[in-house]
Amino acid sequence: MKEKLIDLFEYTHHFNKEIIKHISENRSKVDEKIISLINHTLNAQQIWNSRILGEETFEVWQINSFESLDEINQQNFLKSIEIIQKLDMDSRVEYQNSRGTKFENSIFEMLFHAVNHSTYHRGQINSLLKQNDINPILTDYIFYKR
Repeated sequence: MKEKLIDLFEYTHHFNKEIIKHISENRSKVDEKIISLINHTLNAQQIWNSRILGEETFEVWQINSFESLDEINQQNFLKSIEIIQKLDMDSRVEYQNSRGTKFENSIFEMLFHAVNHSTYHRGQINSLLKQNDINPILTDYIFYKR
């Protein structure tokens, strides 16, 4: 299971990096919704990692400097891999969501959610890129594996 999760985070890291690069190359046509969504995508992975580790989290919709996005993506990736390698995926973690409601999930569930969440928002970003006359990039998992 850990190897498969690592593979999914490698995929997530790779296509987050590609989306950031694509946005950078088309900055003049990119709207604020796209910028908001790429930030949210990265923030969410940082939040889930931090919930697992009991560390301080980003705000869900905070806007980071565009120049910092690659570094945030890299740090998220390294932290997720560290969690996978060092922790028991079946361990349960209590946390609070952004509204203060308490929940408990396994580390596996939290990490899988982070991957799925990123995939969902990259799809939204691609849709918005197309609406802004920017060619979307193929970010499906199968394209990563080919």
